[in-house]
Amino acid sequence: MGIQDEISKHILLLDGAMGTQIQLLNLQEDDYRGEDFKDHPSSLKGNNDLLCITRPHFIERIHLNYLEAGANIIETNTFNAQRISLDDYGLTHIAYELNVAAAKVAVNARNKFQQEHPNALPAFVAGAIGPTSKTCSLSPDVERPEFRAVNYNELKSAYREQVEGLLDGGVDALLVETIFDTLNAKAAFHAILDVLEDRKLSAITKENPSGDIAIMASGTITDLAGRTLSGQTAAAFAVSLEHVPLFSIGFNCALGAEQLLPQVLALKSFTNAYLSAYPNAGLPNAMGGYDESAETFRDKIQPFLNQPELRIIGGCCGTSPAHIQALHSLIHTHSNND
Repeated sequence: MGIQDEISKHILLLDGAMGTQIQLLNLQEDDYRGEDFKDHPSSLKGNNDLLCITRPHFIERIHLNYLEAGANIIETNTFNAQRISLDDYGLTHIAYELNVAAAKVAVNARNKFQQEHPNALPAFVAGAIGPTSKTCSLSPDVERPEFRAVNYNELKSAYREQVEGLLDGGVDALLVETIFDTLNAKAAFHAILDVLEDRKLSAITKENPSGDIAIMASGTITDLAGRTLSGQTAAAFAVSLEHVPLFSIGFNCALGAEQLLPQVLALKSFTNAYLSAYPNAGLPNAMGGYDESAETFRDKIQPFLNQPELRIIGGCCGTSPAHIQALHSLIHTHSNND
C-alpha cells in the first residue's frame, strides 16, 4: 500500500527528534570518525549525519525505536547532508555518498521492522532535507545588505546532489523541512522537480495518487508574531509554494504545540495539500533543553486531531520515542472513537 492509500485512511505519525536521541549516546570523536575518517584533518564530533556511514547501527536503532513506538514515517538522518553544511567539516566530497547511506539505513530499519511485525501498518521513509547553514534572502553582514553568503544556483546544485542520493538510497518521500527562508526552499524544490523530470518520475498528490514520490514541505515560524525568519506569514509561505506539486505542507520546530496549531490552520485556505505539524516538546528552557513530558505533549496535540485537513503529526526538537508512543495511543483512541 502506498502513502496516499494510508493517509486517506488515518492520520500518519511522523517520528520524533533524531538529534535528541544521538545526544543521549554520548558519542566521542572516534565514534564520528570511524575507520573511514580516522585521519581527517579537522574535528568531526557533532556531525550527526556522518554517523550513517561511521556508526550506522546506532542510527538504525533510533529508527527502529521510533517505528516500535508507532511511527508511520521515519526521516533519514540527513538534515545537514548537503555540501553547503558539510563544508563546515571539510566533507563536501561525500554529500552524495552520505545521502545514499542514510537512506539505506532508514530503509533497512523499516524493512526489518515490517518483517518482524507483519501486521503493523505500512511505514514510509522520508528523505530529510534541511535549510542549510546559509540563507539566500538575507545578508549575514549588516554593513553590506546586498551581500549573500550563498546564491540560488549554488543551493540548487547542492540540493540536487542530496536528492539524487536520497532517491538512489530508496526513500518514499522527500521532506524539505524547517524552512526559514522560502527562497532556499524554492531552490530545493527546483532541484527535486528537475531530478524527477530527468528520471521520468511523478509526484504523489491528491490529484495524482499513483505517482512515484511524495514531496513534502514544512516551514518554521520563528516567533509568536507568526512569521518565518525571512518575514513571511503562513499564508504567504503557502502561496509561495503553490507551484510545487506538494503531498503535504505544514510547520515544525521553533514553537510548541499550542503556538503552532493556529499557524498550521492558517495554511488550509491556500493549499490543496494535506496539512502536517510536528512541534517541539514545548518551548526551550534557559539551557536550551526541552522539558515537556510525553503525557503533556500528547495532551497539547489532542486538539490537532479535530482538524480533518491535518493528516500528518509528529514531534520535533526534544521529542523522543516516548512522545511518539504517546501520540500513537492518542491517534489510535481517536480513530476508534470516530
